[in-house]
Amino acid sequence: MSFGSDDLVDDIMRTAPHTIRVFLAFRMACVGCPIATFHTVDDACREHGIDREKFLAALCDGVPA
Repeated sequence: MSFGSDDLVDDIMRTAPHTIRVFLAFRMACVGCPIATFHTVDDACREHGIDREKFLAALCDGVPA
């Protein structure tokens, strides 16, 4: 599965629930957050100080880093 930096966090978690474990592994508090419906992956990575490319790679692999 492929995800991009402009994808909404909530859309990713809803369409691919297995990605929730990736968000949790990166210690991102996006699961259940009302802002997840508005935040893109880029926004969330910036807010949490996460390397976007590393996070996207983990999301696309479906495996936490």
